[in-house]
Amino acid sequence: MEKIDKKKTGVGSCCDVDNSKKNVAQGIFYGVIPHIGCIVFIIGSILGATLLTQLFKPLLMNRYFFYILIGISFLFATISSIIYLKNQGYITFGRYKGKFEINVSPQIFKRKWKYLSIMYGTTIGVNLLLFLFIFPLLANFTLFPTSVSGASSGTFSPSLIKLKVDIPCSGHASLISGELKTIKGVEAVQFSLPNTFDVTYDPAKTSKEQILSLDVFKTYKATVLSESNGTQLSQANAESSISENITTGCGCDGRGS
Repeated sequence: MEKIDKKKTGVGSCCDVDNSKKNVAQGIFYGVIPHIGCIVFIIGSILGATLLTQLFKPLLMNRYFFYILIGISFLFATISSIIYLKNQGYITFGRYKGKFEINVSPQIFKRKWKYLSIMYGTTIGVNLLLFLFIFPLLANFTLFPTSVSGASSGTFSPSLIKLKVDIPCSGHASLISGELKTIKGVEAVQFSLPNTFDVTYDPAKTSKEQILSLDVFKTYKATVLSESNGTQLSQANAESSISENITTGCGCDGRGS
């Protein structure tokens, strides 16, 4: 029987393309699926769904939560790879003479390096995309943005405090932002990688001490990097405004009588 040359017929290349697409899809799936809980928490925070945020908040209070999720994503990828390589005959396992043995073909990396690199490479890429772009973006996203200018009451102008929070990764950023926004008087929260938060607040309604007293900072310690006191600035503006009103009221224009 004449042997079929897969290279000439193109059968092999078509199968390789299909397998590559399948590997990429699996890598994306295994990278995203463990983080579904966090994504649901973030969506709940944006929509104001208290039930969803309270459901997943205890998980995010665990410092090692995202390390566990990353481990799960690689576990899924590994299980899938083992099943595939077993079906291809590169891995065999079972009981032999009363002992459980696993045999791995020495050709496995030479023949299947492309499969393994696509599978694990895509899984790693998805995790990096989530932690470097998606999670920081969602932490700063708000459905109903507050206009900071003019938002503060009375003669007080907004104050700004920059916090460095001891979070393990950007996945916890939405938790911190959400907790800060529960304080009446906090106008805006801006997260920046790796772990800084710019908090704009109305000093007439809240204070630095109240912000730092949040329960979440008992788990993830917050350190003040810098602050600008809006109260002092507003007092200077108020004095200037009073002086201007007195001058206008007495009919003086600054050129003398």
